[in-house]
Amino acid sequence: FDVAIQGGCVMGLSLVSIGVVALFALIEVFKRAFVFESSEEMFEAIAGYGLGGSSIALFGRVGGGIYTKAADVGADLSG
Repeated sequence: FDVAIQGGCVMGLSLVSIGVVALFALIEVFKRAFVFESSEEMFEAIAGYGLGGSSIALFGRVGGGIYTKAADVGADLSG
């Protein structure tokens, strides 16, 4: 039980750390690549970027079953 809790804590901390580093990198890329009138406008653009990524991931997850079924049918037909 203790090993599972410690492993989960390490994995959770690692995941959050990678997310924070990725967000920092994204902010730096947006600062250098685009011109914004204010920092608030830049953070709104980053929030929109994140929302779009979440939507694509959601639709990819939902659509995964359909594509898997189509691949299975294609494999059955071909041999």
